Amino acid sequence: MRMNDAPAEREFPPQTFDFESMNLQVGVRLQLLTHRRLKPVQHFSTLIGWLKDEYLIVKIPFEKNAPIALTEGERVTIRVFSGVNVCSFACTVERVFDRPLFYAHLSFPRTIQGTSLRTAMRVRVDIAAQLDADWAGMRDCQLTNLSVHGARVEMREPLPRESGELDLMFSLVSPANEEDVPIKARAAIRNVNVLGGGTEQSAGFAYGVQFVDLDPVHFTLLQNLTYEVVLADRQRIV
Repeated sequence: MRMNDAPAEREFPPQTFDFESMNLQVGVRLQLLTHRRLKPVQHFSTLIGWLKDEYLIVKIPFEKNAPIALTEGERVTIRVFSGVNVCSFACTVERVFDRPLFYAHLSFPRTIQGTSLRTAMRVRVDIAAQLDADWAGMRDCQLTNLSVHGARVEMREPLPRESGELDLMFSLVSPANEEDVPIKARAAIRNVNVLGGGTEQSAGFAYGVQFVDLDPVHFTLLQNLTYEVVLADRQRIV
């Protein structure tokens, strides 16, 4: 069962956007797709800036600690999740600035297509975690979905109570340096479900928890996780 029994996020019909309506911010994560193979290859980049109607400035994506090769005149596709809109547009690589800056100028988008999504999406994950509650002690658990507002926590044994606040500890990868960042989030239990057949001798228990006063840095990490899932693997949206 889904956390809080909430409906799945749904997309609205495709529509055309103008550049301003995307409300892009410097530093937003982008998906950059190259088209050198039969199937497009996806990379993640960052928006550095733009000159309206002239060009976009983006960070050259890195793979295995090295920048990918971009060729002037090459066609690429940019996808971006901004607010509740997932937008896509074609660009041409106009100029490549290599070491030590590693950024590129792309042609300014002329046609932008996209869809709107509901806010606060939950995405499927498989992250080992621990929870710590004064009334239950330290317990190992697994996070099976996450959003900026809360999580679904699964564990073998039930907690002695079905309400109250606890500390939830897990790690997420920072997009800046691809290193694990430990997160300790205060959370309140909102519901509990028995897994696998409805008996206490079944597969375990799932708790829906809501974050309380989440650290802004951790909020941004969770937001980045959501963005990347929306751009790269829509099947993981819960």
